[in-house]
Amino acid sequence: MSPVWPTGCARRRCWCRTSAARAAGSSRPGGGAGGFPQGSGTGFIYDPAGFIITNNHVIEGAQRLRVTLPDGRAFDAQLVGRDPQTDLAVLKIEGQNLPTVPLGNSSDLRIGEWVVAIGNALALEGGPTVTAGVVSALNREVQEPGSQPGQGGPTLYDLIQTDTAINPGNSGGPLVNLRGEVVGVNTLGASDAQGINFAIAIDGAKNIAQQLRQNGRVVRGYLGIQPQTVTPSIAAAANLPRNDGVVIVQAVPNDPAARAGLQRGDVITAINDVPVRSQRDLQDALTNRFKPGDAVTVRFNRGRSEQTVQVTLGDRPR
Repeated sequence: MSPVWPTGCARRRCWCRTSAARAAGSSRPGGGAGGFPQGSGTGFIYDPAGFIITNNHVIEGAQRLRVTLPDGRAFDAQLVGRDPQTDLAVLKIEGQNLPTVPLGNSSDLRIGEWVVAIGNALALEGGPTVTAGVVSALNREVQEPGSQPGQGGPTLYDLIQTDTAINPGNSGGPLVNLRGEVVGVNTLGASDAQGINFAIAIDGAKNIAQQLRQNGRVVRGYLGIQPQTVTPSIAAAANLPRNDGVVIVQAVPNDPAARAGLQRGDVITAINDVPVRSQRDLQDALTNRFKPGDAVTVRFNRGRSEQTVQVTLGDRPR
């Protein structure tokens, strides 16, 4: 896995600089080389009631959140909810005549389409930075860095890859199309390559933001497995019977999958009638289609045999 770094913030008139005050010794975002201020990032106001989308790693561990608009107004912000699994968070500020940005549809994006990233690169004074490029690829999967050195973070799915420059300070800011609609949330850049940067697709971010507003967290069905997407190379190396699905690398003892009899090496291909071709499909199903307590039918391959088993989903540990 190529190393990646979290970025910072993006905007326009509706972009906002997010500052997160943390306790001394806080290890995560923004602190770092080159004098980049700890806890600086970006977000964007998408609802006139003052709701803001940003990255979880921008505000993680913060004791106080401060939002500054390009017109100079500054507000203390309330954390509505955050979801480390998708690296998204929702904040809220109270104010009048707040500028908002429309949300587009990332499903309409095409490779080669022009996009623009707007954000507080390197927390430079004088307003946001604007960079432009194209959509290089869609549906990427990348593992985030962990909160401690040498520790891996969650794997993000359904990412937009772009050659648009996304620098430290851009995290949480919008990637916009040429109609001015947000199509992604700027999140990661590859540290060992040029022109490889990633944004969370806005279609999935909308669903997460809605759950955070309703519940303060994302309620997911939980299997209790360490999954891996089956690719042709993995299938050949592990002598798996098919080139898609999700193989169980580990079934956590006493968790729902293990209690139901699922085990290492089983390849999950569907939950109820929902096909599971990749980890992205699995996460979408457990996040948006099923909830804790649901009894579902899991279809899987064990060797050359296709089987089904009933699993009662748990609640993902927090």
